[in-house]
Amino acid sequence: MAFEPGQRGQFVSQINVTPLVDVMLVLLVIFMVTAPILQQGVQVALPKVKAEALPGKEEQFVVSITRDAQIYLNDTKLTTVALTDKLTAIAKERPDRQVFIRADEQVPYGEVIRTMAAIKAAGIENVGMVTQPSTEATSDSSANQHNGGKPDQ
Repeated sequence: MAFEPGQRGQFVSQINVTPLVDVMLVLLVIFMVTAPILQQGVQVALPKVKAEALPGKEEQFVVSITRDAQIYLNDTKLTTVALTDKLTAIAKERPDRQVFIRADEQVPYGEVIRTMAAIKAAGIENVGMVTQPSTEATSDSSANQHNGGKPDQ
């Protein structure tokens, strides 16, 4: 026990923090070394193969809307009423069936909404929209359309 000179029988009430700082620095170094190892996980070299998607067991239903507002169910041309009737029969068979809408980008928004309403009226709730992934060529052509068809100079 440490006594201060000049004071007899009293303890020093100060805490020596040097060992505490030493322990904390050691823990900090340990965490800095182990943290990147924990985040990386197991590294695996995955094989590269050319494979097609697995065929689905169910027939997919795609409603296509052409530029001139013609409606097709898969490859069959239909009117909106005939589309609703056909999809109603499909929905009775399997109510959880999914229908995809593939519309031309030039089709007016209202036509797509009318087609979606016909699908919903048939009792099909699960509707997906088919789009094309964006590429550099697509963004360049859309930029040309905004510039009056002239490429950037």
